[in-house]
Amino acid sequence: MKWFIGIFLLLVIGVIFRLNLLVYAMYVMLGVLILSRYFANLWVKSLDTKRRPTESTVEIGDSVEVAIDVYNSGSLSVPWLLLEESLGRAGIVEVPRRLEVEGDRIKLVRVKAGRTETIEYRVKFLMRGYYQLGPLLLETGDVFGLHRRFRVATEPHFVLVMPKVLPLQGYNLASRRPIGEIRVAHRLFEDPTRVAGIRPYQRGDPLNRIHWRATARTGTLHSRLCETSRVAGAVFLLDFHRLSYPGAAGAGAMEVAITAVASLANAVFLQGEQIGLVSNGRDAADRIRIFGWRAEFTTRRDAQTRATSIVPNERLQPIVLPARKGADQFDQILQSLARLEPTDGLNFAQLIEETEPRIRRDATVVAVLRHVTPATAVALGELVRRGFVVTAIIIAFDEFVTPDWAQPPEWATLLLAHGVDFRYVTSEESISDLCAEAIVR
Repeated sequence: MKWFIGIFLLLVIGVIFRLNLLVYAMYVMLGVLILSRYFANLWVKSLDTKRRPTESTVEIGDSVEVAIDVYNSGSLSVPWLLLEESLGRAGIVEVPRRLEVEGDRIKLVRVKAGRTETIEYRVKFLMRGYYQLGPLLLETGDVFGLHRRFRVATEPHFVLVMPKVLPLQGYNLASRRPIGEIRVAHRLFEDPTRVAGIRPYQRGDPLNRIHWRATARTGTLHSRLCETSRVAGAVFLLDFHRLSYPGAAGAGAMEVAITAVASLANAVFLQGEQIGLVSNGRDAADRIRIFGWRAEFTTRRDAQTRATSIVPNERLQPIVLPARKGADQFDQILQSLARLEPTDGLNFAQLIEETEPRIRRDATVVAVLRHVTPATAVALGELVRRGFVVTAIIIAFDEFVTPDWAQPPEWATLLLAHGVDFRYVTSEESISDLCAEAIVR
């Protein structure tokens, strides 16, 4: 627009002062501007793109090939075209690195009419997470550089990288007490609301245990079998508040916490017991669904900013997966852990207060957290006083020395004062020894 205003002013000056050469030059310049603007718009609209399918779910350390074809469906060649595939800057720059990229994500090409150009690169995922590959940004324009046009050519592709699941040393399937999820080791009581099966009537069975339908069908007395009354399975309370993971070691501690929950959940799942997850973090899929990936832009800088910027993480709604059994439940927990992001919303004490009514009492509450504050200890102690079986897993990621239990650290004193059992891990390797001894009271 500035070019047109300038040309118009010079054209008026040339006409007023009868500067024929200037008037002629302005007419030529005006024609060049109009033609270049027309061709720039024509070229950018004639480009069709297609993203080739790639994996959507991978493991840590896996790589995926990304390939995008750009086809010129117009009748004119595009003299120059800049292709740029957007990736989250944080995943490439932050320490520790989350991604490794091989190949060219930025490519300058000339696309002839009816021809196809391809941009290809490989991404290796070094950490779990929910990653956005793309969108592809196109930039073209006239040969004089007077007009440039930008366009988002493809929607992004999202890749889910699953967390690590480590085997737990000393975990004994026969013990049925890997992390304290069985409170009663012997069948002392039965829950009449849980029918486990039917057997022939035995002398001494109470009348309220007789299964009358089976008795009528077979002609002989049958009694109901009920499950034992016990605490089985685990509900994991994972603290993922941003302030709980400060400093340079914060990112590493987050991944250790995720790995610990995934490994413990796998152990309980192999036992055939129920598992659940509660966290004050945010699901990255919810963030994408609510905020979108923001494709609208007017300049190249705006395009890059909108494609890679991070929205605030002030989440007040906790993630709650009620305790259930089965492989589908375990897969859902792993996927939720893979997509989990830190937030500045509910702290851990507020999380417990908010979700306590939705936590089942027949499962051990396993709290996985980085720091123990007085408010956190009080909240966990309140769960104990209300009849929950509570175990705390402390992520002491930057503490490589075993605490002097003659003078317990402050966090241990706080938990012991409220009757909360605890374990701690100092590294990813120590997770395997987390269940070397059963945590029971």
